[in-house]
Amino acid sequence: MPLPYALAPFRIRSYRYQWPADLAVSWAFEMETLVLGWYVLVETGSVFYLTLYGALLYGGTLIAPMLGVASDRVGHCALLSGMRAIYAAVAAVLMALAFAGVLDPLLVLVIAGVSGLVRPSDMGMRGALIADSMPANMLTGAMSFSRTTSDIARITGALSGAGLFAAFGMAPAYVAITILYAIGSLLTWCARPARTEPVATSASTTGSSASTWADLREGVVHIWNTPSLLAIVWLALLFNFTAFPITNGLLPYVAKEIYRIDQTGLGYLVASIGFGALLGALVMTWFSAEVNLSRLMFISAVIWHLLILIFIQMQHLNGGLVTLFLCGVTQSLTMVCHTVILLRTTNQRFRGRVLGVRMLVIYSLPLGLLIAGALIERIGFRWTASLFACTGLLFTVIVGVKWRASLWQQRNP
Repeated sequence: MPLPYALAPFRIRSYRYQWPADLAVSWAFEMETLVLGWYVLVETGSVFYLTLYGALLYGGTLIAPMLGVASDRVGHCALLSGMRAIYAAVAAVLMALAFAGVLDPLLVLVIAGVSGLVRPSDMGMRGALIADSMPANMLTGAMSFSRTTSDIARITGALSGAGLFAAFGMAPAYVAITILYAIGSLLTWCARPARTEPVATSASTTGSSASTWADLREGVVHIWNTPSLLAIVWLALLFNFTAFPITNGLLPYVAKEIYRIDQTGLGYLVASIGFGALLGALVMTWFSAEVNLSRLMFISAVIWHLLILIFIQMQHLNGGLVTLFLCGVTQSLTMVCHTVILLRTTNQRFRGRVLGVRMLVIYSLPLGLLIAGALIERIGFRWTASLFACTGLLFTVIVGVKWRASLWQQRNP
């Protein structure tokens, strides 16, 4: 029976397994980030340690290009399943430490650094695995619906993580987190696409370590020689440096120091972004065939940064919730368009490596968090966040003007 356009990707067997796998892992991500972020902030009382924790979660962006090379060799499904098994193992260690009563902020930072070696590459590998099995005319709908896993998880993960932590403590919350990671790893392994052969690379044919670097160099050259890919990578660096630190990593600080609320209130803040992002992703699933993705991406990005400027000025929780909801809508529209353009433009042979390089630029997020943490202690939250939002707005416009010819004229297949 024919399915509506938005649900058409579920005709593909691998997508039917991958979507719930991504949902389980995203749910665990959100619970873990909220629980540990609040724990570090309360135990240390320092916004610097909070931003350090957030930065350590993205340390693996430095090795993301090499994981991209590895995924082109062994297959995206095998690598992603293995990564998620690592998340489950690390969560199990934290759970055991919490039950034993020996957990402290230093151990949390060390374990966050271990998990952060592979966690940043998860989103890129999801896109590569979807692109392996999805026809080109269904890719936008598939990526839009895939985006809902993160958005649903942000809502449910924030509320359930805050609720479990407040009601039962850290150890029981980590039982749920560990189980979700394990389910995600198992379902990912079952999501092997019909074409499971790894893409041939120079390293896979010669077996030399020098060829590993040659493979990576090929991916970088492919990006450099493709103007639309180069623009997308610059935008990824920009968004992660200017926008995500404010609406992601610094929300525990906003909850505790600006709105004077507890971890349950923090869950409401995170969930409000999730509701908005979910709405944006659902809109994209239904109307993705009718819009120019590049234009929508730039327009949404500009509005996103303007909304961040408004959020910064909010003095009361209700205004913050509404503004964050709207930030979630524009953030989702921006990032869905961004990901689909990247996957469409990339040659399949270079997909893992290009996504690895794209993950590398996410290292601007921990850098942004650390810089923001240092500035907040000197000039305050509002001045720091305003500086970041204005910088993002300015350079988004610059990138849009410079690469207009290669990006704005693209059409959907």
